[in-house]
Amino acid sequence: MLFRRPPTISASGTEALARLLSAPTFELVPLKNAMDHAAFLPPGARVSVTASPIKGMEATVALCEQLQVAGFRAVPHVSARMVRDRVHLRSLVARLQGAGIDRAFIVGGDAKTHGSYADGLSLLREMNEIGHSLAEIGIPCYPQGHPFIGDGPLLDSLREKATYASYMTTQLCFDPGAIASWLAARRSEGMSLPAHIGVPGVTDPYRLLAISARIGVVDTHRFLTKNIRFVARLVRSGGFFKPDALLEGLASHVAENGAGISDLHLYTFNAVEPTESWRRGYLASLARLLPAPAAARPTAGGAAR
Repeated sequence: MLFRRPPTISASGTEALARLLSAPTFELVPLKNAMDHAAFLPPGARVSVTASPIKGMEATVALCEQLQVAGFRAVPHVSARMVRDRVHLRSLVARLQGAGIDRAFIVGGDAKTHGSYADGLSLLREMNEIGHSLAEIGIPCYPQGHPFIGDGPLLDSLREKATYASYMTTQLCFDPGAIASWLAARRSEGMSLPAHIGVPGVTDPYRLLAISARIGVVDTHRFLTKNIRFVARLVRSGGFFKPDALLEGLASHVAENGAGISDLHLYTFNAVEPTESWRRGYLASLARLLPAPAAARPTAGGAAR
């Protein structure tokens, strides 16, 4: 499905995709050269920064501080299993506030051991109890399930976390049908939390594996090793994944008001330059499909003035 010619999408779907692509969230990994990659981001972009057990929370917060100074809107991932205790939590929140950062993305994290917080829900509860200055909090959701948590407990946790959150972001998924059906099920249950759709940028599988090894992104490595056929098809197709077909498969759902899809989250894996180049080009192609604004259309009496 990912490598076939994409179907024609409706005008409403085209408009909906253009809306999401006009101001997406870009995700960065806190490696040493991350700010070099950030130079290719659009001015003032919202930038989500991951956290890994190897790099630690310090690397995430430090990069967010640099991004804020550079004029971006940083969204640090705060990994519950990497927060030692209430004192550490208070210091992290204070540091974010001092840097002018008023948003965060709360995850359980991949650390093998943990301090006072074993999962994202326990951290969110603690944050609510002690109070914080964050105006926006994101949480992850899993359209294709979690490798270690059953669907029932996973959904129960999501429902509880939703009471503390501003939005939920779908984790790495290449199946638009799975995303759409999962989201429809949540809406039918009454969950109204806005959804940010997580989509890989222009991605080289070798790069994914290399970054996974360097920073300990367990889920990415697990996905690739469990989907050898998919990786092989990527290599045969030229070694790069582009999310055109994935987005077009989601277009009609994005256009539905009831779907509650409010943002696009681009997993760049620090390949910002090709991802941003793709985004601008794809957005331009969508613009060509949209009707011209009324002021630009020729009038009955001749060319528009």
